[in-house]
Order: sequence, then structure tokens, then C-alpha cells
Amino acid sequence: MSASSPWPDHDTLMSAIALANRAPSVHNTQPWRWLVGTRSLHLMADRTRWLPATDPHGRDLVMSCGAALHHLRVALAARGWSTVDLSVDAEGDDHLAALGLRPCPPEGAELAAAIPLRRTDRRRYSARPVPDRAVAELARAAARLGVAAIPLVGEEERLEVAVSLLAGAARQRVDPRVRRELVHWTGRTHGLPEGVPAANSPSGAVRHGGLPMRYFPRGVLTEPPGGPVGPDVGLLLVLATAGDTRAAWLRAGEAASAVLLAATTLGMATCVLSQNVEVDGVRARLRDRLLAGRGEPQLVIRVGYAPESAGPLPATARRPVGEVCHRLPGTGSRPRRA
Repeated sequence: MSASSPWPDHDTLMSAIALANRAPSVHNTQPWRWLVGTRSLHLMADRTRWLPATDPHGRDLVMSCGAALHHLRVALAARGWSTVDLSVDAEGDDHLAALGLRPCPPEGAELAAAIPLRRTDRRRYSARPVPDRAVAELARAAARLGVAAIPLVGEEERLEVAVSLLAGAARQRVDPRVRRELVHWTGRTHGLPEGVPAANSPSGAVRHGGLPMRYFPRGVLTEPPGGPVGPDVGLLLVLATAGDTRAAWLRAGEAASAVLLAATTLGMATCVLSQNVEVDGVRARLRDRLLAGRGEPQLVIRVGYAPESAGPLPATARRPVGEVCHRLPGTGSRPRRA
């Protein structure tokens, strides 16, 4: 894009990046950096925040970055700027996306407003079923990004997800490197700008709707008061892509963001389940038994309605914009929030 092309002012760009940083990421590692050029914006993977034991191929890392990328697109669109994808380097580089920006009529205000409201809710959900029209809307949100969001509605499919989650957890539990990463990044106290706080992590080993949740050794989050009123009937969606390249992972992360934000606008709670796709053999079983040629499983998302007695979850912390956003080398000084 030429030097004379329109470009958002500093405050607009920084506020959009601040919203992008609200994206979910594996263990809230926030493994991304933003580089601002004269007329371009670049998303870089931050390998210093990679979890090589939990995420040996870097899929979680790239999908986390994809979620941040989609959050950025939503935030900019609400401020009157559309993104234009520019070419990036080869698959092995940490340069994940390059964007040009063009002015457009503001759109998607409701989706942008959902960004600070979205939470990862690992508690049980209610007996209120997710309506078919909502399932279709979530599937469309992913499909617009070229990703299939496949609802798992049968008991056998749900059982297969439960078995795969148990298998993935068992493999990770005996790996001391995975345990070290879990202890390092979770059970955090308030005031730290990263990691999963203890207040957002379940206390002890829990199951919801027959599904085992990830175990957090220092979690203190308890269930809503009053006990369960009916079964947890949360919906399961598998996000699947046609390929299994870095580009596919990035797109899956964008689709996950789209589904999570759409669910938030519909008043639903969400939680990403990934232990069954973090272990190669378990992921292959999930692909063969559930998808049957419909794609590569990237994530499972649990969607439902929180019980009426459930209180709000605290927001998890994020790093300041000035820590994750810098000027592209050769284009001037580091951006700072006014």
C-alpha cells in the first residue's frame, strides 16, 4: 500500500490492538507480537512463550495467534477499518500475517463489544439446550473463514470426545515437562499480566456432562451454589480444516475466535478443550473415529448456558500494549499509548 494511503490514527490502532490482546490463548501465554509499519501491520509468533512439551508442533501457539488476528479484524472493523491480507514469508518463519488497512463503514459493533465480555468458563453448564438456530449461527461463523464447526450431538460421539480427553490427559500427566509448564503458567495470583489465574481454574478434577476438564493443580474456582438443576447439556463443536499446515492452524484460530465471540453475543458460555488434540496419537484417533474424512481436528469447543446461579468470572489479565507492540524495524520509534 502506498505512503499516501489512509491509515488509522495512533489511538485507534492502539485501542484495536488492546482488544486483540484479549484473545484466548493456550494457558493465557499470549504468544504474539505486533509490528507496526508505515502502512502495514504484522503479526509475529513469540517463541519465548511457546510450550514445547504441551504443544510440540506449535499448533496451539499458531491457533492462539489466529484468535488474536481475528479479534484485531473485529476491533478494526468496528472502528471503520477493513483488513487486507498481504503476502508473508514461508511456513517456517514466525511472521504469521501482514495486513494493510482500508477505511470502511463501521460494522460488527456487537461482535467487538463481546471481546471484553468473553470468558473461558470451565464450570458446569445448565440443562438448557443450545437451540438449532444458534448451532447454525456458530457453524456459519466458522464457515466464513473456511473452517468446519461440526456439532457432535450423538451419545457415541460425546463418549468418544470424553475418551480422547482422558487419553490426552493421561499422556500429559506422566510427562514431567508438561507438568512443569502447567505449574508455571496456571494458578497465578491476581496482578500478573499472563497465565491462568487460580480464580479461573477449577478446584480439583472435575467432569461436566461426562467430559473431563483439564486438571489445574492450584485452581480454586468452585461450582455455582445450589447444586446442579438437571444435566449439563453443553454442545460440543469440533473445528476441522481441510489441511494441517501452519496456514490452516492460523485460520482455525481465527474461526475459534469467531465462534467464541458469536456465542458470547448469544449469551452463551464457552470453553476450549484441547488435550485431545495436543497428543498426536489421540488426535489421530479423534480424526479417524469422529470426522471420517471431513477434515483435520484442530480444537473442540464446549458451548452452553451457565446456570442462573453462576456468578460472573473475573477477566484474565493481559500484557500492556506497549509490551507486545513495536515499530517495524526501520520505520521509526516504538508505538506508545497516548
